[in-house]
Amino acid sequence: MKTQHRILLVDDDAGSRMALAALLTGANALVQTAGSGESALEILQQNHFDILITDLNLPGVSGIDLLKWSRANATETIVILITGQGSAESAVTAMKEGAFDYITKPLNFNELLMVIDKALEKHKLVAENTYLREQLRGKYKFDNIIGNSAPMQLIFRNMEKIIHTDSTVLVLGESGTGKELVARAIHFNSQRKNHPFVAINCGAIPSELLESELFGHIRGAFTGAIADKPGKFELANHGTIFLDEIGTMPPLLQTRLLRVLQEHEVERVGSGRKIKLDVRVISATNADLEKSVQRGLFRDDLYYRLNVIPIPLPALRDRREDIALLARHFLKKCCAEMNRESMAFSPEALRLFELYEWPGNVREMENIIERAVALSDSAIVTAGDLPTAMRNAQQNINSNPLTAPRVTMDGVNMPELLMEIERTMINEALHLSRGIKARAATLLGLNRTTLVEKMKRLDLKD
Repeated sequence: MKTQHRILLVDDDAGSRMALAALLTGANALVQTAGSGESALEILQQNHFDILITDLNLPGVSGIDLLKWSRANATETIVILITGQGSAESAVTAMKEGAFDYITKPLNFNELLMVIDKALEKHKLVAENTYLREQLRGKYKFDNIIGNSAPMQLIFRNMEKIIHTDSTVLVLGESGTGKELVARAIHFNSQRKNHPFVAINCGAIPSELLESELFGHIRGAFTGAIADKPGKFELANHGTIFLDEIGTMPPLLQTRLLRVLQEHEVERVGSGRKIKLDVRVISATNADLEKSVQRGLFRDDLYYRLNVIPIPLPALRDRREDIALLARHFLKKCCAEMNRESMAFSPEALRLFELYEWPGNVREMENIIERAVALSDSAIVTAGDLPTAMRNAQQNINSNPLTAPRVTMDGVNMPELLMEIERTMINEALHLSRGIKARAATLLGLNRTTLVEKMKRLDLKD
């Protein structure tokens, strides 16, 4: 044992217990001993151990009792049994209850060390897998999809409803809106969360290779097929497959995919053997599939199969009230990932975030903030840390009527300028609030009735 591990050794034979404890201590273990099952149970209830080594045949509370208690209350503790030659059959039965292994008396200490090392290695892998699963579940919780806006709240409500079903889902939205994040969140909050989530970008794989990637192939099916290979559908069995950019799929593959969805089975390329599947399908596209169907580019029957539950994701510019929230979230995330102290946005920088049109949506925002954090020498992200395209938004502000002209000897038409400024500010507030007058009035520091009166006076559309 290269690293010290905590071991509880239970044996009612004091001589054997002391001798084995000394050997384990010499092998770099932290050993605590118990002479009975009752005292071992008391110790287990108050302490954590990496390994429990217990005699199988103890009077009173037996080794089996300790094993069952550990499986119920200390699942990370490895249990190794010590048994006499005549009770090996009982030890095998105990292993079915969850013991890692058993050693028969008289003990071979080197054999015991080998069993301990194997158990610790398995324990390490199980712990790592558990940690990774928890990390994934945490990463894809609904509350990690950021948004307080009405469109996002509707999406959250719909996602809550569909995680308990196996219906196919079609996620719609522009590039960068977070379609795969939504798909993963659905999977990791569903009953399939302990099974694979397999993603494939249908638009990134040449059409001649996509069939093999999706459905697998057998050896010799085509040139270069030197071995059998399972497809993504097989790898996702009992879990979820995410088909991104589904609108790019060639017609021939659309037919094969339709058959898989109908029959719940797949055939590898070159094979006639059918493989039964239990897979949930979530697909996504930034294309207008209805138009593709009308143009004969996408099968209508496949479209209806995929579009059982549609989830349309809004573009970032259509949920501007979420922009500041998202920006601060990504800033905090990037600082943590780069081991930087907490940072903040200058008011001017945050204003640019709110005014920018975000053609690349949420993905573009995260990339811009990551670059700003990496290159900034300050704890404040300023307008100068942002790309030229975003700073141009500031230039547009400076060129609009909100910037008061200089008064010259020719004079100015102040009433007209003030009306133009009011008109611009009201239009901007209505845009930011998505047309909700009460919210726009709050942004302008007005009550709603005053805003409505001003809109009528300025002949602004309701």
